[in-house]
Amino acid sequence: MSSRKFADGDMVRGRWPGSSLYYEVEILSHDSNSQLYTVKYQDGTELELKENDIKPLTSFKQRKSGSTSSSPSRRRGSRSRSRSRSRSRSPGRSPGRPSKSARQSASASHQADMKEMRKEVLEVKLTPLVLEKFHLSEESSYISAQYSLRPRREETKWKEIDSMEEKIVPRALPSLRTFEVTATQKQDLEFGGVLGVFLIMLGLPAFLFLLLLMCRQKEPSLLNFPPPLPALYELWETRVFGVYLLWFFVQALFYLLPIGKVVEGTPLTDGRRLKYRLNGFYAFILTSAVVGACLFGGVRLSYVYDHFLQLALAAIAFSVLLSVYLYVRALRAPRDELSPASSGNAIYDFFIGRELNPRIGTFDLKYFCELRPGLIGWVVINLVMLLTEMKVHNHATPSLAMILVNSFQFLYVVDALWNEEAVLTTMDITHDGFGFMLAFGDLVWVPFIYSFQAFYLVHHPSALSWPAASLIIALKLCGYVIFRCANAQKNAFRKNPTNPKLAHLKIIHTSTGKNLLVSGWWGFVRHPNYLGDLIMALAWSLPCGFNHILPYFYVIYFTMLLVHREARDERQCRKKYGVAWEKYCERVPYRIVPFVY
Repeated sequence: MSSRKFADGDMVRGRWPGSSLYYEVEILSHDSNSQLYTVKYQDGTELELKENDIKPLTSFKQRKSGSTSSSPSRRRGSRSRSRSRSRSRSPGRSPGRPSKSARQSASASHQADMKEMRKEVLEVKLTPLVLEKFHLSEESSYISAQYSLRPRREETKWKEIDSMEEKIVPRALPSLRTFEVTATQKQDLEFGGVLGVFLIMLGLPAFLFLLLLMCRQKEPSLLNFPPPLPALYELWETRVFGVYLLWFFVQALFYLLPIGKVVEGTPLTDGRRLKYRLNGFYAFILTSAVVGACLFGGVRLSYVYDHFLQLALAAIAFSVLLSVYLYVRALRAPRDELSPASSGNAIYDFFIGRELNPRIGTFDLKYFCELRPGLIGWVVINLVMLLTEMKVHNHATPSLAMILVNSFQFLYVVDALWNEEAVLTTMDITHDGFGFMLAFGDLVWVPFIYSFQAFYLVHHPSALSWPAASLIIALKLCGYVIFRCANAQKNAFRKNPTNPKLAHLKIIHTSTGKNLLVSGWWGFVRHPNYLGDLIMALAWSLPCGFNHILPYFYVIYFTMLLVHREARDERQCRKKYGVAWEKYCERVPYRIVPFVY
């Protein structure tokens, strides 16, 4: 049984996270596994503190015994005034000239006090830098060491000490932090470990082709599985690969345009914040203008439908080449730039991504691929399917089902691009590296699977009545309101927790200095944005009717994806917030669907 320095009920001084200030607290309990004390401040706040961040009341009283003020400058002024009074009563001495022994004694006393104060400041300030900084979670975490509640005069006074710490500590941190992350990940790899990610990388491309081939059949059925496979030479055409490259680099050119505001991302483990240019919506407008010009210029957009399988293979080949490049360049990346999810295993790191924010100059590869080529490409593919449906069935207007699918997904993409800044706090940006998982997902899975309903309707029209369409529209709007309002509330709270508009929300304090929302949308379920996403996904599939399960594949897949992602969030938050997360789970018991899950 581990020893503990303080007992339950003891009144001590506890350091407030992210500052050098100590307040009187009561010891409530002690966790022998994590070696953390649960303490209660006078305002009722309960936090977990390390033993090094707790000091007995007597240690503070001893330091303050020589003066009634805690200000170092006032203590020195007090000593100076007492020496002046003693000099005036000393016979045979000049009033302005103390004795040599008195000067030596005062100097020694002053140096001792200064030494003690430097020791105290260094001890307090090094705690968040060393013990907390590389324990921080990767997703949307705040660097507690960057905040200081010290008075301004004291801040100026210890400026030299601060600069010394900044020079010394960061040099030792990267290796320590990387070692800890690597060791942890080796014990708990996600996605089934090395074997799991290897099978995923082999299985997903093959599964994608099977789905697309089945969807092209007039009568798709499990009895006809597997569908007739085309010859390999029919799947590859160099010109199609060139078309895909042209699409990718045109989007990269739009990304580089100096339009849109520049914002900072969440703090990295070394305290830096990368800059991102938000011009995704402008890129969408420019793309729309180019596509419109192509339509009026007589360019045959049905080329995309005619070569759909070849474009999918081109996208897969490009994502694999990009993943190889990302892994090779990450081998030379500094340790403090590696992803917290990386493990040191070549296969696993190739999949999950080894480098967190790979950049070529200011061009952020992961951030660019997250929204641009795949998400905007999804809308273009949907438009192509709408035009192809009209051509195949010789209709002057698209079907109501096709209009609903295009409109719903168009709204989703525009919303994502308009609120582009919100992606900077997601797990994809703050935690996962950029490897095959995100490259394949962003460049292949999103444009070719998310457009699956529109692809299905080209050869499998669905007769949809207006009453049924009205109910589906209402379901879509319900999901969108939940999704958008929940995300807006979360992002507003992350930007400014003291916003008066959020004053009505209830929170739980955590030992990291961040707070957890336990009211509003986030008091309804733990992931209300996931709930809204699932409702919208169902609304996308319903216009396709109930003749086959194929158009509902997206709902099934998306449910599995969000349940898995929620489990990842749960593990990380439990590790990061400890007791505070347990309290949050008690207050908000349902994860995604109320009264169900």
